[in-house]
Amino acid sequence: MATILLTGSTGYIGHRLLSRLLLDNHKIICCLRDVRRFRPPKGSENKISLLEIDFLYSNKLPDGIVPDVAFYLIHSMNKNGDYSDDESRCAENFSTACAECQQVIYLSGIVNEEVLSPHLRSRLAVEKILSEGKFSLTVLRAGIIIGSGSASYEIIRDLVEKLPIMITPKWLNTYCQPIGIREVLDLLVKSILNSDLYNHNFDIGGKNILTYRDMLLGYARVRGLKRYILTVPIMTPRLSSYWLYFVTSTAYQLAVNLVDSMKVKVICRDQILQSKLGVNPTSYEESLMKALQVSSLGKTPSSWHDSLISGGHLYRLDDLIEVPKHGCFCDSRSLKSHNIQGSISKIFRIGGNNGWYAGNYLWKIRGFIDKLCGGVGLRRGRRDDDNLEAGDTLDFWRVIKAQKEQGYLLLFAEMKLPGEAWLEFQVEGDFINQSATFRPRGLLGRIYWWCVLPLHGYIFSRMLKKIAQ
Repeated sequence: MATILLTGSTGYIGHRLLSRLLLDNHKIICCLRDVRRFRPPKGSENKISLLEIDFLYSNKLPDGIVPDVAFYLIHSMNKNGDYSDDESRCAENFSTACAECQQVIYLSGIVNEEVLSPHLRSRLAVEKILSEGKFSLTVLRAGIIIGSGSASYEIIRDLVEKLPIMITPKWLNTYCQPIGIREVLDLLVKSILNSDLYNHNFDIGGKNILTYRDMLLGYARVRGLKRYILTVPIMTPRLSSYWLYFVTSTAYQLAVNLVDSMKVKVICRDQILQSKLGVNPTSYEESLMKALQVSSLGKTPSSWHDSLISGGHLYRLDDLIEVPKHGCFCDSRSLKSHNIQGSISKIFRIGGNNGWYAGNYLWKIRGFIDKLCGGVGLRRGRRDDDNLEAGDTLDFWRVIKAQKEQGYLLLFAEMKLPGEAWLEFQVEGDFINQSATFRPRGLLGRIYWWCVLPLHGYIFSRMLKKIAQ
């Protein structure tokens, strides 16, 4: 049993890795930028210590915290602008803070080509910074990771499910070596305090080397769908990015970085690590089937959407938990419920595949308009069809506070708006209170509110009636 410092524990990999580490009874310290976004696995609350720290600004751990192993899972690929400086600064501060660690394990990207994308160059720069630390460094370099909720899997699923015929850019003929999320987690866990792996880097990948075109057609085969793909050489990187952005649920900046990286071949030099640790590479289609099994249940353990940057925002949930009143417009309604527990269940099932109970076509139109304006649209959906927790995405909303037992839910809008918006549900006795609050930004914000007010009257009144029924 080791003392483990886990960064990125609210992220896609980190959240799943935490569950695996708990099975081995490690003492775990979760590093978080915002502790309110953390949702521990059930029954593990007393087994985890929380440490609120942002390595972009801090290079010191609190006194008395000396972990044996630290996982470096900090990532900024979704960020607008030049994220490489931030990634380097985080790595430098982390390296200083964790100088007394015995081992640091870093999950990076495969970087075997001479010409790399900005994203992969940044990953390699972080690896170099960490390699200069006083600890022993173990680096696992992966390419495409396939698992329910991963960005790559969700993009593949969106494209194949929605488009019977695809006119695609030439980078779809680039080769890569996808790996399943379960293999990645196995390798990370088995690397802990393994001295044979100290100060080495390893490529990790699945059984198959495929083009991105092969991956799309492979998904179609698993789903029993007939799909046709035409590759054309005339799509520029910008057009390719817009193509991904409009067709899939990815954010535009992430689409840009993905397109840049997809032009680079990411194939393992070898698979020595999997051989050393006794982890057998699985096929791409096997990884797909496992991902489909999980996503079909509507209870994805973690999703890349959970990142705050997926909504184009960087804020703490605490900053938004107090709904403002001064200078705001508010649409407040209240209705008596004859089945309060049923109404609470409806509140916490709202959105995603379950819909918004009223005017769903209007919500879809609003989502499409948001996409045209560069927003997130409705395609992020929700991680779990039945439950919501603070930090979850809910279509173009973010869950700020969720207390199911008390019947309270607070959402913040991440759509493109000339202002800020909150949607609040609160149970008081037998009554359901529903409030939509909008803080306008200038004259345009006020015009926007008065223009959409008739639609609010139609949608919000019917939505509340459905919840209270």
